[in-house]
Amino acid sequence: MKQNPWSGKQALITGASSGIGAATARLLARNGLRVLLTARREERLQSLADEIQAAGGSAEVLVADLEQSQERTQLADVVLQRFGCPDVLVNNAGIGWYGYYADMPPDLAHRLLEINVTAVMDLTRQFLPAMRQRRSGAIINISSIAGSIPSQGIAIYAGTKAFLNAFTTSLHREMRRSGVTISLLQPGPVLTEFFELAASQKNGRRVPAEGLAIPAERVAGAVWSLLHRPRSQAYVPWFTRLTPWVSLLFAGVMDWLGPLLLRRN
Repeated sequence: MKQNPWSGKQALITGASSGIGAATARLLARNGLRVLLTARREERLQSLADEIQAAGGSAEVLVADLEQSQERTQLADVVLQRFGCPDVLVNNAGIGWYGYYADMPPDLAHRLLEINVTAVMDLTRQFLPAMRQRRSGAIINISSIAGSIPSQGIAIYAGTKAFLNAFTTSLHREMRRSGVTISLLQPGPVLTEFFELAASQKNGRRVPAEGLAIPAERVAGAVWSLLHRPRSQAYVPWFTRLTPWVSLLFAGVMDWLGPLLLRRN
């Protein structure tokens, strides 16, 4: 049997209390990695860690609010001091909102920027130098097809994902032949708490794509695939790789249809 090169390694997973983060933690733990779980909700994290440990895996809980710069720094310090530089960093934490940008609370817009963009930058900067020095490691940034197909109702969210796409691709090219792999994962809609949380925010609305959502476990499987076969980016489902072409070829249709969807919502 082919040996699993990731068995015994460590993975730090942000936004691990639910959805894609939790599904990824379960899958990596089943495949022999120690998972370092971080998010704000300690009870959720501890429940997941207990589940993983009961199944024979290894998990550690690290509570942090990634919106706060100080807590991001403290998280990195704790990880480096207690566990050393992780072998894998999965930047998954993120929040969204759907509605007219003119109605979006300014503090919420800044929260999206802090969590979806600045936290990814900061954590990557904290761990990438050590990965580069030892010439091994993997960073996987969870983006969205929204970064390639800006649509009505998600002006800030799509902007954060477009940044993540460019940032990750640039780092992938910088780190070529360094021993460190940087990968971008662009899922379509995923069946998580994302939709409920987006709609529950002030002036938020239901996201039309909710009915097309896929299980979080499929995205976790794509994370595992990127670790086994590193490449610059992956899409899930596979056909969403056509998204950039849809945006390019059908921009006029989207300009017409998008506002109708937003007004209906």
